[in-house]
Amino acid sequence: MSSREAILGSIRSHLAANAVDGQSRSVFPPAVPPTVSVVELFKESLEAVDGHCIVVQNEEEVTQILKNFGGRIAISDAPVLSRLLPESEIAPNASEIFGFDVGVSTAQAAIAETGTLVLDSACERHRLVSLVPPVHVAIIDAATIFHTLGEALAFVYRNNDISPAVTFITGPSRTAHIELTLAIGVHGPQELYVIINEGPPLTR
Repeated sequence: MSSREAILGSIRSHLAANAVDGQSRSVFPPAVPPTVSVVELFKESLEAVDGHCIVVQNEEEVTQILKNFGGRIAISDAPVLSRLLPESEIAPNASEIFGFDVGVSTAQAAIAETGTLVLDSACERHRLVSLVPPVHVAIIDAATIFHTLGEALAFVYRNNDISPAVTFITGPSRTAHIELTLAIGVHGPQELYVIINEGPPLTR
C-alpha cells in the first residue's frame, strides 16, 4: 500500500467513525453562533485587523459616504462606480496611479470569519486602485458575504472556471521586519474602508 492510499484510508475510517445514524457529523462545534449575521461577523473581523466598515441600505447612502473622501479619487472600471463617482478617473495606468489619494473598487465576495475581501480580476480592473493609493475603499453587496473561504471560492468559481488573478485583502497593508516591528501601509494602502450595501444589489 502506498503512502497516499494509507492517508486516504485513514481519512475514510475517521469519517466513518464520526457518522451517527447514517449522517455525518463534525467533531468541531459551529465556528459562528447562529444568531450572528455574516454582516456583523465580517464587520467585527475587519475592525479587528484595523479596517473600517460602514453598513448602508441603498445607493444614495453609498454616494454620500464616497463624497466624504477628499483628494484625487481613482476608480476601477466597474460600471457602478462610474455612476456613483462620475468625475473620478477610471482605472489609471501604472505611471499615473501614484498621484491619487484614494482608490475605489467593488468586491466580488467577502469572507466573514476573517474580514477578507475577494476581488476577481475577470469582473473589473481593480488591482492598481486597490493596491497603490494610501486609502482603498471597497463596496460590496451584503448578499455576497460568506462565512468561510470555501463558500466564497465556490461563489467566484463560475462555469467550472476561475479567474487567473483573484486578490484577497484583509485589512490595510502591513509588514514586519526581522525584529518583528509591525508597520502599516509600507507596500500598499494605509487605510481600508469597506462599504456594505444591505439594500438592492449595486455591484452585479
